Amino acid sequence: MPKVSEEHRTARRDEILDAALRTFSAKGLERASMADIIAESGLSAGAIYGHFAGKRELIAAVAQRTLGARRAELEAAQAGGAPLSPAEVLGLLLRGMRASFDTGLLVQLWAAAATDTEVGEAVRGPVASIRATFTEAMRPWFEAHADAHGASPAEALARCIPLAMALGQGFMIQRQLFDDFDEERYLAMVAEVLPH
Repeated sequence: MPKVSEEHRTARRDEILDAALRTFSAKGLERASMADIIAESGLSAGAIYGHFAGKRELIAAVAQRTLGARRAELEAAQAGGAPLSPAEVLGLLLRGMRASFDTGLLVQLWAAAATDTEVGEAVRGPVASIRATFTEAMRPWFEAHADAHGASPAEALARCIPLAMALGQGFMIQRQLFDDFDEERYLAMVAEVLPH
């Protein structure tokens, strides 16, 4: 039997994740089943289970892939220029999420994580990745503005991260709940709340 290349495995994995994301968006995280994902992908059950143990692993992988794309956007935006301010980092991440991901899935994921221990375990890694992404992306700005905050750059950054995460979650939740939510005004106000 010929050996499958890593490139082929990666392409197949992405194909499965795309099908999972479409299924989660159409049916919601709770109602989407592995059978639904298999049908959406057009692949065999063996092909899916050869890459992912089940739905929770797929949820975590979709989240990690999405975060990886956001990290790449941040790295590109930071390359060769002045460090992005915390407000710019959050704005870039939220606009990227809004453009490429059903943000309602995040709200569902947070709700499921609060009541389902297994989902909570699956989500903990991606949420820790969000925190690490904020930290990595904002650190250069705090280091460049070391004297502006009355604390060491590490302390000022540590105080900012939970606020930035909460503002991001607030954006996602309000976007889902309120038809009159003004996303651009919210993002403009973020720039007034976070250091800039």
